[in-house]
Amino acid sequence: MNPLRVTIWHEYRHEHHNDEVAAIYPDGMHRALAAGLAPHGFDIKTATLDEPEHGLTQEVLDDTDVLTWWGHMAHAEVSDEIVERVQERVLNGMGLIVLHSGHLSKIFCRLMGTGCMLKWREADEKERIWVVDPTHPICAGLPEMIEIPEAEMYGEHFDIPPPDTLVFVSWFEGGEVFRSGCCYQRGQGKVFYFRPGHETYPIYHMPVVHQVIANAINWARPLGNPPMVRGNIPEFMR
Repeated sequence: MNPLRVTIWHEYRHEHHNDEVAAIYPDGMHRALAAGLAPHGFDIKTATLDEPEHGLTQEVLDDTDVLTWWGHMAHAEVSDEIVERVQERVLNGMGLIVLHSGHLSKIFCRLMGTGCMLKWREADEKERIWVVDPTHPICAGLPEMIEIPEAEMYGEHFDIPPPDTLVFVSWFEGGEVFRSGCCYQRGQGKVFYFRPGHETYPIYHMPVVHQVIANAINWARPLGNPPMVRGNIPEFMR
């Protein structure tokens, strides 16, 4: 079986403007993720905002089984044409893993059909991510709780549609809770939102976080089904 083709998309702006972020991710968050996911046997490439067509040409997307997405400070700079291109690929079977502040990306908001806003606070708080569906493939091989020593708090209410499956719930030291692992089906594609990943913490260097994302990539892999036939059918299909 050929390895899953994974494209890691990253805004790649904070590393150029924030020395703290650059110290944690000197080669960029996308390359840290690529290095962490490499042992899982994927065929990995990366793409960033400032590349032509944001690195997401039609050829790249057609050659992608699962796309991961991290954005924050430049959501508005993502071209609507590229968003439509990604949405079409998801509806036709490509998996999409949306990470952390990607909750406000154009592509996630479009696929959810809601505002996708939440509460947040930066206070170096401990986060405990609890597995609430241990039978789900994304939870394979994980402990019942993942502890992030320092994290940005995200709190409810998170303005998203009810997930098809909720696999993780987070607790923070301030007492807030958050739906931090949410699964959706959109068309023939699968979408997973995973909360951790603020740029000023080394979260994407954690092997357990790599395991979650690798599990999500395997879960979101295309099924290989042929395109659905829709619209007016002049003759009954024989």
